[in-house]
Amino acid sequence: MAKQYETVIGLEVHVELATKTKIFCGCSTAFGGEPNTHTCPVCTGMPGSLPVLNKQVLEYAIGVGLATNCDITRNCKFDRKNYFYPDNPQNYQISQLYLPICRNGYVEIETEEGSKKVGIHEIHMEEDAGKLIHDEWDDCSLVDYNRSGVPLIEIVSEPDMRSEQEVIAYLEKLRLIIQYLGASDCKLQEGSMRADVNLSVREVGAKEFGTRTEMKNLNSFKAIARAIEGERARQIDLLEDGEEVIQETRRWDDTKETSYAMRSKEDAQDYRYFPDPDLVPVVVSDELLESIRAKQPEFRTEKMARYAKEYDIPAYDIEIITGSKRMADLFEETVAICGQPKKVSNWLMVETMRLLKEQDMEAEDIRFSPAHLAALIQMTEKKEINSSVAKEVFEVMFNEDVDPAAYVEEKGLKTVHDEGALRKTIEEIVAANPQSVEDYRNGKEKAIGFLVGQTMKAMKGKADPGLVNQILKELL
Repeated sequence: MAKQYETVIGLEVHVELATKTKIFCGCSTAFGGEPNTHTCPVCTGMPGSLPVLNKQVLEYAIGVGLATNCDITRNCKFDRKNYFYPDNPQNYQISQLYLPICRNGYVEIETEEGSKKVGIHEIHMEEDAGKLIHDEWDDCSLVDYNRSGVPLIEIVSEPDMRSEQEVIAYLEKLRLIIQYLGASDCKLQEGSMRADVNLSVREVGAKEFGTRTEMKNLNSFKAIARAIEGERARQIDLLEDGEEVIQETRRWDDTKETSYAMRSKEDAQDYRYFPDPDLVPVVVSDELLESIRAKQPEFRTEKMARYAKEYDIPAYDIEIITGSKRMADLFEETVAICGQPKKVSNWLMVETMRLLKEQDMEAEDIRFSPAHLAALIQMTEKKEINSSVAKEVFEVMFNEDVDPAAYVEEKGLKTVHDEGALRKTIEEIVAANPQSVEDYRNGKEKAIGFLVGQTMKAMKGKADPGLVNQILKELL
C-alpha cells in the first residue's frame, strides 16, 4: 500500500511598515526614487553614525501584536545579526533575537474543516537590506541603498499549516489585519509583504517532523501555492526513492515552476548575534500599551457583524466590501453622504469590481472619492441622468475622479424631460417603423423594445426610458 504523506508548513512573513521615514534615521521610505537618493550616513553604515529608533515603528509592531493575540514584551531590545553581503552596508542587520516585541500569538483562519488557530511564535522589528541589481550587459552588480533601513516586522508562525489553502487563508487574514491597522499596504508585487515558506513532509501519523527546506522569492499568492505544491512533490519523490531531504534554502522560479538550491543550512549559519550597543532597550509603559490598544480599528469580523445589522445589503456584498479596507471606507463614507447603502453597494459590487478586473487593479488602488460617487447616485435618483449615462460617467470617474455633475454639464448628458420634444421624436420613430407598430398591436410585446431603442438612439441616450415607454404606449 502506498504511503500517505502530510505536509507541515510554517511561514516567515516580512512586512514593510508604512512609516514616512526609515527605522533608525530620517530618510524617506517612498517606493521608487533614483538609486541611492533616500540615504544618509546611518542607513549606508558610515562609521561613527548612530541609529535612533522611529517610535511609529514600535507602535505599529505593538498594534499588529495586539491584533494577532500576542503577548507584548514590556522590556525588549535590539540585536546585531552579523553577516557580510554587499547589500548590507553595516555588515550587520539590526534585528531582535533574544527579546522580540511580540510572542505567543495566533490568528484564526477558516478551513474546509471549520475554523483553526495558526500559532504565531513571534513578531520582531528589524531593518531591511539594500537591493542588488545585476547588470548582464556590463557583467557587474550595482547596489541601491534606498531600501536599506526601511522598517520591517517579521511575523514567524508555528508549523501549524498543512496545505496551500491554509497558507493562503493565513496570509490573507494577516494582510487584512495589517491593512486595517494602516501599518502597511501589503503589496506583494512591490515587496511590501514577502513570505518565506518552511516546508517538510512526514508520513501520516508520524510524531517527528521531517527535514524542512525554506523557499524564498515568492511575490504572489499564486506563486506561493504553486511553490508549496512543487516542493511537497519534490520531497515526497526523494523519500520514495529512499533518498534524504537536505535542509537548505531554495529559490522558487515561478516562470519555470521549479525551485533551485541556493545555500545549504546543514551547518546552521552562526550570525554571532549580540545586543546592539548603540540602541537603548525599549520599555513599553502601561500608558503606551493602553493608548495603542485604544486606537485599534474595527477589524473585519466586527465590521461584517455591524454591516449586517446597520445596512440592508446582502451577506455576499458585505463579504466582498469588507475584504478590503479601501472598499469598506469608501462604502461607509459614501453612505454617510447619500444615505443609500443598497445603491452604493451595487455600484461597488458591479461597475467598480468590473473595472478593477478589466484594469488588473486592486481595491486599494481605487482613486474616485466618496463625494463623487454619492453625487452620481443622487443625480441618478433624481432622474437627472439615466442609468446608461450614469455608467458612462462612472467609467470616466473611475479613471480620472472627475466631478460627475460638472462632467454631465460639460458634455450635455442631462436627461431630456421636455415631454413636447420627446413626443415629437417618438411620433417620427413610430411613423418610420410601421412593421414594429403592427407587430406590437398583434400582441408582440417585444416590438416596443425596438421602438424604445430607436428613440434612445435618436435622443443620444439622454431620454428617460420610463417616460419613453409611457408615451409609446399612449401612441400605440
